[in-house]
Amino acid sequence: MKKLIFLLFAFSALHLAAQDMPSEPDTTRLWQVVTVDGNQYYGKILSRDGEAIRLKTETVGVITIPVRNVKTIKAVEGRLVAAGDLWADNPQSTRYFWSPNGYGLKPGEGYYQNIWIFFNQVSVGLTENASIGFGMVPLFLFAGTPSPVWITPKVSIPVVENKFNIGAGALVGTVLGDSGSGFFGIAYGTGTIGSRDKNLTLGLGYGFADGEWARRPAVSISGMLRTGKKGYLLTENYILDFGTTSGALISVGGRTVWDKVSLDYGGIIPAGDVG
Repeated sequence: MKKLIFLLFAFSALHLAAQDMPSEPDTTRLWQVVTVDGNQYYGKILSRDGEAIRLKTETVGVITIPVRNVKTIKAVEGRLVAAGDLWADNPQSTRYFWSPNGYGLKPGEGYYQNIWIFFNQVSVGLTENASIGFGMVPLFLFAGTPSPVWITPKVSIPVVENKFNIGAGALVGTVLGDSGSGFFGIAYGTGTIGSRDKNLTLGLGYGFADGEWARRPAVSISGMLRTGKKGYLLTENYILDFGTTSGALISVGGRTVWDKVSLDYGGIIPAGDVG
């Protein structure tokens, strides 16, 4: 049971993305233009040359900014809301506290996740539909104690763009420094209804350890709701059936995001027999 709880908490934050000015105007992407006097404009580039940039904004329409007045220009991921304010994309849209959903990382996108100091994982998008993560609990720092390590391959498929996604993957781990340790992990599938900012996910996973599979799956029901420019509500819940006993883990909390860092916080309530 301890291994199962470990897997639930080890499921799996920085959004690493930088864009350069394109050689040709991109009328589909959103751009941030900062002028030398400190003003910021968000919009789509209609045209540009060596003299000026024509930018279509939501608040003041089409404006022309002389190139000599431009301090920085970069592509941004997000959407504009009232008063032209930018709500950046959710940097952790592919997971809740620990468990994944049906969305995937974009190619080259990645993040580092730390849980309770000891749980560490790095995940990166390989293609539009595939990603992989590598994790470790570095107990070897304490007198060479055996340390759990794992990988988390995942595929995600958009059935209906931004409305319904399915995903499948696994967590496969072992304990380095323990000659008697075999492999452990969980294979799972997920279905996610909703956008990256507001969604509900049903997950089903089968755990395994030392060549034996669990007879009954663990069921997860998780949700995410954006509450503002930087805030999200999160819930992640597991229904566990051990044959003679059953129980649940219920978690509720939030996420606050900044430019390159996000912080998750919340509480866990065990129900039934999960010991």
